[in-house]
Amino acid sequence: MDIKALRYFLALAKTGSVSAAAEYLHLTQPTLSRQLADLEYRLDTQLFVRGSRKITLTEDGEKLRHRAEEILALVAKTEQEFKPSSEAVSGEIYIGCGETVVMRHLIYILHQLQQDYPQVKVHIISADGNDVMEKLDQGLLDFGVLLMEGAYVNAYESIRLPEKDIWGVLMRKDHALAAKESIAPQDLRGLPLISSRQDQVGDFLSRWLKYDYAELDVVATYNLIFNATLMVEQGIGCALGLDKLANTGAESALTFRPFEPLLEVESHLAWKKYRPMSKAAELFLNRVRAVLK
Repeated sequence: MDIKALRYFLALAKTGSVSAAAEYLHLTQPTLSRQLADLEYRLDTQLFVRGSRKITLTEDGEKLRHRAEEILALVAKTEQEFKPSSEAVSGEIYIGCGETVVMRHLIYILHQLQQDYPQVKVHIISADGNDVMEKLDQGLLDFGVLLMEGAYVNAYESIRLPEKDIWGVLMRKDHALAAKESIAPQDLRGLPLISSRQDQVGDFLSRWLKYDYAELDVVATYNLIFNATLMVEQGIGCALGLDKLANTGAESALTFRPFEPLLEVESHLAWKKYRPMSKAAELFLNRVRAVLK
């Protein structure tokens, strides 16, 4: 399998038409059809379902699309890193992060870096901790911002970031618990809850609850807080999460109450051990170290 075949495959997956994909790729339709048939032969599986109006992906085709997008992104990132260097520093920095208030410190440093090196481009990829670690391992990210301590000690280098996130409950202002200043572990029993889908959350919250997280009535999960706020607004449940991420102003129907005892988490800027960095990524890391020293 070569990179060209994956590009052809993604073009057809995107357009859903051999003629449209061939036009986009500047190929003849027979040439494209032959390349795609050869790809299916080498993988020994059917990738497409050829309908009367549109071509759709099979289950194996969807798997390949996901993998092909990752491979081509990594190829593009690698090519960028090995471009001939010049006096003007250029390059791209890829940072994966969940939703956390500590990102403002990194955004400040990134802004200062771009003031000095205008040709440096920055890409912020929003994802939960599981996805960030997966992309770090695959080489698709230079850095990841991770909340859970200990989950990456052996695999990554890291720097602890200033400011801690505070855990609590996001709820409607007309909810009965909104009258309380804080939420205790026993308040959560029997309450319909919306929780983060990250693997480590259950063990993490169990230590605070002093009982098994599985005893909670989790009716829905989320990976980014915006969708959780929509579910809370609709009355599906109360969301377990971090403070200062959802709009809880006077015009909002939502409010946030912190846990009691207080539950705080530290964030770390993490990167893969022993993996070479681009010049731009090195400059950013040095700035972070200097600012946080």
